[in-house]
Amino acid sequence: MFEIFTALADWLVYGLLRLSPSQPAAQALHFFVEDSSKIFVLLLVMIYAIGWLRASLNIERVRNYLQGRNRWFGYLMGSGFGAITPFCSCSSIPLFLGFCSAGIPIGTTMAFLLTSPLINEVAVLLLLSLLGWELTLWYLMIGMTIGILGGAFLDAIKAERWLQPLAQKAYQMGQQSEVAATQVAPVAVSLSDRHQFAKAEAFTIFGRVWKWVVIGVGLGAALHGFVPAGWLESHLGDGQWWSVPAAVLVGIPLYANATGVIPIMEGLLQQGVPVGTTIAFCMSTVAASFPEFVMLKQVMLWRLLALLFGMLLVSFTLVGWLLNAM
Repeated sequence: MFEIFTALADWLVYGLLRLSPSQPAAQALHFFVEDSSKIFVLLLVMIYAIGWLRASLNIERVRNYLQGRNRWFGYLMGSGFGAITPFCSCSSIPLFLGFCSAGIPIGTTMAFLLTSPLINEVAVLLLLSLLGWELTLWYLMIGMTIGILGGAFLDAIKAERWLQPLAQKAYQMGQQSEVAATQVAPVAVSLSDRHQFAKAEAFTIFGRVWKWVVIGVGLGAALHGFVPAGWLESHLGDGQWWSVPAAVLVGIPLYANATGVIPIMEGLLQQGVPVGTTIAFCMSTVAASFPEFVMLKQVMLWRLLALLFGMLLVSFTLVGWLLNAM
């Protein structure tokens, strides 16, 4: 499926530039060209496809669809929607406020917000080629479970009281709304409108994340080409219990989206770092980094942010230990 990108990297690095495959710089550059071209193409294609489907999304209809249904169904739907939308938290916040304004339960909204940065369709395709379908399925299940259980817990403790005033007011107004499902008409969207919406979505999101992809691929290329073989394996490769929480803590100051972190994951795995330790590090980088929480401060008070931060760190550590034990 991805052979064309390997061929492109071979032609550019070993053919056009005439670099030797034995050179670390050549290996790093080959990794960079292959992965960046693959990710950029997938990003544009998949974001456009999802945007095409999302063009007629009406949040009030979503709220009406969830009314009267089991809360766990709502958490599953919120987490599932987060998994198929190619957003990081910075681009998820406006949709989060839209959910609040529509009166969608806070647990469902938080399930979306927790899952959205962890999983997207581009990351899933890349993980399939990197880890195979079994570990990719585990990653999907774990990411959605974190969203579902996190949403249920935050619903149970009435986390809406710890939203920023703007988000809290939007949520309260949405809860008081009496709009009936029959009063919300289906939205008819022409093919031209769908194309314009999807194109704008693709270029907007691509413009926000391309630099993180370059950084992520660059770090992965450095690990692949310049870190001595066996160095990381000798330090983290034995799967010691402390290596997982250490990897989670190291990931906190960093930032990448789920797509940009895949090349780093590939570099770590090729260096012999266990799968659980690698995934725990990458999850921390994507969903528990300081830049991520600075963005979330726009809609949450410090108490909710600290609670969310602790939940994620514990979850990622448990996930790493579980996968290393398998």
